[in-house]
Amino acid sequence: MPGSSLWLLPPRGHPLDAALSKLIAETAAQFGSPHTFLPHVTLTSEIAADVYAPNPQAWLDALALPPPSQTHVSLGPLASEPVYVRKLYSRVPHPGVVLAARAARSVVQPNAAEVESWLERKWVPHLSLLYHECVVVEAEKLRELEAWVRAEGVELDGGKGGEREREREREMGGWTGGRVVLVDTSRPIGEWVPIAEREL
Repeated sequence: MPGSSLWLLPPRGHPLDAALSKLIAETAAQFGSPHTFLPHVTLTSEIAADVYAPNPQAWLDALALPPPSQTHVSLGPLASEPVYVRKLYSRVPHPGVVLAARAARSVVQPNAAEVESWLERKWVPHLSLLYHECVVVEAEKLRELEAWVRAEGVELDGGKGGEREREREREMGGWTGGRVVLVDTSRPIGEWVPIAEREL
């Protein structure tokens, strides 16, 4: 993946952090993928290293990001695409994360109209569970995997359901706020680790 990326992670200590990390590891083992990674929603990629040099942490700390109350990840149904990093993922509704993505993308494309075009046409907010070169996961297998994910305690309702379901989802179907990390995704996947981190 060209350049570096900004990822949105669950808040530190949130139960989804451990639950999703476990699912990612078990999914990799199930499909024979060599890759595990931090559970995250990509806010943007293609950030040139000279943008944040020489101090990635200071650059990230100064970035104008929305407050935590305006950033909410809701985990939706599973999907699969013929894209290595989206071979199996949970769909994440745009509204909860678009403000953070808009702020993040502005460091790549300062032109506001270009940012809006990217958000509408190219950005696919999601939380990946599998990086793999295998074929697209078929619908029947997706249903099996959704049942397994739910049995592991993770909700995939994407903000739907009644009040009781929404209460449950607040803990195991999404999160508010979280951590934004800068990752050099130009490196091999096994080296995709944060080089800077901040809380929203």
